[in-house]
Amino acid sequence: MHTIENTKIAIIGLGYVGLPLAAEFGKNIETIGFDVNEPRIQELRSGKDSTLETSDEELAAAVKLKYTTKINDLKDYNVYIITVPTPIDDYKLPDLSPLISASGMVGKVLSKGDVVIYESTVYPGATEDDCIPVIEKESGLTFNKDFYAGYSPERINPGDKEHRVTNILKVTSGSTPEIADYVDALYNTIITAGTHKASSIKVAEASKVIENTQRDLNIALINELAIIFNRMNIDTLDVLEAAGTKWNFLNFRPGLVGGHCIGVDPYYLTHKAQSVGYYPEVILAGRRINDGMGSYITEQVIKMMTQKRIHVVDANILVLGLAFKENCPDLRNTRVVDIVDEFKSYHANVDVYDPWVHSEASEEEYGISLVPELKKNKYDAIILAVAHKEFIELGEKLRDYGKQSHILFDVKNVLPAEAYDARL
Repeated sequence: MHTIENTKIAIIGLGYVGLPLAAEFGKNIETIGFDVNEPRIQELRSGKDSTLETSDEELAAAVKLKYTTKINDLKDYNVYIITVPTPIDDYKLPDLSPLISASGMVGKVLSKGDVVIYESTVYPGATEDDCIPVIEKESGLTFNKDFYAGYSPERINPGDKEHRVTNILKVTSGSTPEIADYVDALYNTIITAGTHKASSIKVAEASKVIENTQRDLNIALINELAIIFNRMNIDTLDVLEAAGTKWNFLNFRPGLVGGHCIGVDPYYLTHKAQSVGYYPEVILAGRRINDGMGSYITEQVIKMMTQKRIHVVDANILVLGLAFKENCPDLRNTRVVDIVDEFKSYHANVDVYDPWVHSEASEEEYGISLVPELKKNKYDAIILAVAHKEFIELGEKLRDYGKQSHILFDVKNVLPAEAYDARL
């Protein structure tokens, strides 16, 4: 019989998803956080979180939480929650290797009656068709007889201090009716916003993957409209503000679409759709538009530079922001790199400045060394790519970093009208 009272939780993966979850469960339930990254474990043991998702106070409040890099330390636990990344590869195909690896590790320490819950975003069927067989093989146990599974997709929004793990409604599911009830009850111990118990694991998986697919398509539509309106010399934001006066108009803005979810998850769904014989035209069309926005922005800036007789070759370009979104250090799948790479292909000199990101992280992930400070009167073009609060506060003073003749392009539509030469 599975009860909350005898639950001991092991969380596999202590990144943006796993750590906030571990900190919440660790307040009242015996919890251990596992990660293969030794420096990450040492950092957490010292009470610090470099992702800035969990505060020092929140970590200190998790009095029943401990950390490890040793898989054998998890043997005495009976609920395993897997929160590892699910990226795409260079061919935009799902990369399940972190998930398969984590499933294999859990299989080595699993005991009879244990429950494995997945939070990573996947296509419908991945939990039961791809992950469970790995656990069965490693453990020698039989699914839904000796051990059970659940799926409760993460809804973490990096950098958002208002929508946290506890106050975002959580979808839950289980491999049997009893386990579905247990998983739902377990999450209800920490989720103040409540839960929604899905009818099956596949339904829960599908619900997650379409959340971000829907958002991706909405942004793609606005990006396409921005391209159209630009050709008509119409300000896109003015149009959106006018249309937004209707009560049911959806409030989306043009921009770069990156991050670990919106720019990735649709490819999981399209891959599965093609495997069952359907080519998803609308979803992939939206992805093509959004993936092309970095090149489009660069093209617009170069056109404006040429109109001012500023040579692109050997020009000094400043890109403000590298994180995939404002006010957080998260670099995962940032599309700002598309702008950087495009300018470099024209043999321009590109400086990237981001006060939220560590230069070591950007070098390791993208081979980009961040400049430590900004120099005035240096740049031929300035691109505000990420709406960090520091950049918004500077406003028109961003002009100080440009030469007497320069271009300031506002990708994020956050600067006052007098501050920019053009915006998306």
